[in-house]
Amino acid sequence: MSSILIRWWSSRLIFALVLSITWPVHSYAQINQPDRIEISLFQNDQGFEVINAFHDGLFLLRELTINHSDFLDLIKIDTSFKQQWHGQLPVTKKFTLMGKRVEKDLLYLLFRFQDYTKNEFELFVVDQRNGQYFKHIIKNFIPFVPNDFQITEKAVLIGGYFNRVPVVIYYSLATQKTKVLPGLFNEQGELTQVRTYNDGTIDVLISAQNFKGQKTIWVKNYDPEGDLLTNQALDTEENKNLLFARSIKTNTDLQLIAGVYGGRNSEYSRGMFMATIDPSGTQNIRYYNFADLENFFKFMKAKREIRVKSRIERRKIKGKRTRFNYRFLVHEIVPFNNQYVLLGEAFYPKYTTIEGRSGGFFMPGARTNYYSRDGRIFDGYYYTHAVVMGFSNNGSLLWDNSFEINDVRTFTLEQFVKLEVQEDKIALLYLFDNELRTKIIKGNKVLEGKISEPIDTKITNDVVGKDSGDVNRLDYWYTQYFYAYGIQEISNPTFGKRRVFFINKVSYK
Repeated sequence: MSSILIRWWSSRLIFALVLSITWPVHSYAQINQPDRIEISLFQNDQGFEVINAFHDGLFLLRELTINHSDFLDLIKIDTSFKQQWHGQLPVTKKFTLMGKRVEKDLLYLLFRFQDYTKNEFELFVVDQRNGQYFKHIIKNFIPFVPNDFQITEKAVLIGGYFNRVPVVIYYSLATQKTKVLPGLFNEQGELTQVRTYNDGTIDVLISAQNFKGQKTIWVKNYDPEGDLLTNQALDTEENKNLLFARSIKTNTDLQLIAGVYGGRNSEYSRGMFMATIDPSGTQNIRYYNFADLENFFKFMKAKREIRVKSRIERRKIKGKRTRFNYRFLVHEIVPFNNQYVLLGEAFYPKYTTIEGRSGGFFMPGARTNYYSRDGRIFDGYYYTHAVVMGFSNNGSLLWDNSFEINDVRTFTLEQFVKLEVQEDKIALLYLFDNELRTKIIKGNKVLEGKISEPIDTKITNDVVGKDSGDVNRLDYWYTQYFYAYGIQEISNPTFGKRRVFFINKVSYK
């Protein structure tokens, strides 16, 4: 067991709890921002990554080079933003951080070689109470591209691809031995989820072809030791290929699998599906075409939505179905009032063209080519709207709703809209351009339309620069709280200009 080298703040890094000089008065009170911290940054200083420690607070980390040596600068704060400790973790050169997880009282940091042809991993296990750590060297004999990292009480799980074939490595924390989870490493596909449960069991979901040549979701269940318990493919209809899915288990041990389906040889989704698998292995699957959802097109302007719905109705009268093609990802399924709520987001990739540029490369799991053969360059994912759907305990659709997403662009597919489920309503929130944007729904009804509230700096007359908001994020924290974080350029007539890394505590009332 080693200790992180403790270093107190230098003069160029100031950590402060920013107190209110004047508490802002808002015309509405849905969003509450009770606390904020700021860390002063020089112009070229990078911000911090933030890791959720739930009721125990947050970790802040960033990479530093000190006297030609590489370190991971690591700060532990509690839920009231008080610093508990701060130190540097020595990092081996040519390794890069790829995974961050908190499990109980421990922080797990996974490093891989920058060169994908080298197979070893380094795992740091940090005691969040005092900064002491233990280092594991994970031996791996398969040269694969890792992109997923999960933790159970007994093991570390590293998911990725070997020549486009999904692979999940199981590293036992007790024996310090590595194996490939059985039932994998068979054929090309997409690793859509590695999910762990409190009892140590593991689900792996893979989108791949079945024995009929259709693309479907393979559901593989493992015990805490990584031994295969069940392995089955969802029995999809002949004209429906299952593209992507997420899974959750109910308190009756019923497994719900929700995702998107499309046509043959297409990455575009035509609708959603909800499948159930009971403990005996019996399956039931339902499909919901986008055209059949009541509020799927609410993100459009009113006149366009009316035209689209009129077209759908005209085709229904003629006995025809309308097919829409969207790129869509399901992010999470959460319990709510004896229901299960699904949240997903629609997006599209955008490309720009540069003359004389051609060629490309594939990154498994990235779901795009960064350079296309016709010279186009990937310019990011643009989000259009989030969709929220309520399902009964047996997987039947009860209601649907949507939330327009404006202006968001990212180069990695991630979840922007978050939800706060309360007894009689659901709040949908996301952060963009230094504004918290919210919408309140109850089933398929809208209780309060989209509103925006700025990130509160707590100092009178602060003006936040518009050019710093695109790196900011909102994420879940603990109980009803979220945390908003990022970098801001702030000017103030009394205190001058400052560049800060900030974290705001956020809740919805």
